Amino acid sequence: MPTDMKLPEVGEGIEAGTVVAVLVKVGDRVEIDQPVMEFETDKAVVEVPSSVAGVVEKVHVQANAEARIGQVVLTVAEGAEVPADAKGEEKGEEAPEAKGEPEPEAKSEPKAEPTQEKKALAAEPAETPPAPAPDAGAPRLIPAAPSVRRLARELGVDLRAVAGSGVLGRVSAEDVQRYATGGPGAGRPGAVAVEAPPLPDFSRWGETERVAMSGIRKVTVRTMAQAWANVPMVTHFDEADATRFEELRQRFKGMVEKAGAKLTPTAMLLKVIAVALRRFPDFNASIDVGTQEIVYKKYVNVGTAVDTEHGLLVPVIKHADRKSVVELAVELGEIAEKARNRKLTPDDMSGGNFIVSNLGGIGGTGFTPIVSPPDVAILGVSRSAMKPVWDAKKGEFAARLMMPLALTYDHRLIDGASAARFVRWLCQAVEEPYLLTLEG
Repeated sequence: MPTDMKLPEVGEGIEAGTVVAVLVKVGDRVEIDQPVMEFETDKAVVEVPSSVAGVVEKVHVQANAEARIGQVVLTVAEGAEVPADAKGEEKGEEAPEAKGEPEPEAKSEPKAEPTQEKKALAAEPAETPPAPAPDAGAPRLIPAAPSVRRLARELGVDLRAVAGSGVLGRVSAEDVQRYATGGPGAGRPGAVAVEAPPLPDFSRWGETERVAMSGIRKVTVRTMAQAWANVPMVTHFDEADATRFEELRQRFKGMVEKAGAKLTPTAMLLKVIAVALRRFPDFNASIDVGTQEIVYKKYVNVGTAVDTEHGLLVPVIKHADRKSVVELAVELGEIAEKARNRKLTPDDMSGGNFIVSNLGGIGGTGFTPIVSPPDVAILGVSRSAMKPVWDAKKGEFAARLMMPLALTYDHRLIDGASAARFVRWLCQAVEEPYLLTLEG
C-alpha cells in the first residue's frame, strides 16, 4: 500500500526551506531513519530521515526547489518489489513533474492551521483550475511565525487585515498587537512595510547574470531588514589595551593546542563577554513589546559570527559562563568547522542571547554590527594594532596593542551610559585578565 512521507518539522518556527539534494530516486528501497534528502533551513543544512520503509514509488520534490513543512516529498510502496509503473515514473524527478506534483499535496497544509489557512484560501478567486499550485500556496501571502499566528488567534485578529512591517510583508507580533489596539497602520495593508522600488534594466549597459539567492542569503536579507526597520540602534566605540591579553594568549596557546584547539582572541573574548553578561543583565535580556515586559535570561548563551563560503552563520555556544577558556576554545573550533561544512543543526543556531563578531583576522579599523532581535546587543571586534599610548606615570608614550571594540545596542532597553559602562568593563577585563578571576 503506497504511503506518503511528508516533510517533518526540522526546527522551531521553520515553515519552509530549500531542497539542496534528493538522496533517493524512484525504485530505491528506503528504511526508517535513512537520510532521503538534504534540506536548507534558515541557516543550516539538515539531513531529513525517512519516516517510512519500502520502495520509492514517486519523488515529489527536486533539488533547488522550495518545500514547506508538511508537504509530501515521497510516496513509498511497502514491499520488496518495485511497482511495475514506478520505474516508468522516474520522470517525476524531472522539472515539469516535480514542480507540478507537490501542489495537490499542499492542500494538506491548511490542516496544520485550519482557521487562518482556510480563510486565506477562501479569499482567492474561486475558479482557477489550471493553476492550483499558486492557490495552494496562497497562505504564504501572509508570512508569519507560528507564535505570531497563535497570538493573532488569541486576540481574534485576522492576519489578512494586518499590515506586515517585515520584508515582503512579514507579520510580526508587534504588527498584530498594534492592529489589535488600533495603533498606527492598523488595518491598512502596506502602511508599514516599504516596498522595494523596481530595479532598472541593467542589461542596457552590459552583460548581466542572475543567480538565485541561497536560503542563507534570503534569511539574511529578511532578518537584517527587519532588524534595521524595527530596532533603534546606537553604536558605542572604545579601544582596549590588549598588550597583556595577547601576551597571555601567546603564553598558553601551546597548552590549548594539546587539547586539540587553537587559543584565538575570540575564544578568550567569549569568556570575557560571558562574565560581563552576568554582571550587566540588561545586555542578556529581550524586549517583549506585546506584553510590555523585559525578559531577563538566567543563562548565558553567546553566538559567534562565522564567515563561510555560503554566507555568515552564527552558531551558539551554550552556557558560556560555565566553561573555561580551554573548553570554549575547543567548542569554538568544533562549531566553526561544522558551520564551514554546513553541518550545523537548528539547535546549534538557536538560543543565543548576545553575539560577538570578530573581523580582526580580516582587517579594518572599525565597523557597526547590526543587532539581531530578540538580542539587544552585539559586539564588533576589529584588528588590533600597535599605537603610541600616553603613560601618565612615566610621562612618556609607549607602544601598546590596541583592540577596537564597537557595541551596537537596542536603545529601547539600553541607555548610552549603560553601554559605555559595559564596554569599559570589557576593556578593563582585556587589559587586566586577572579581573576575570576576581569577578568570574
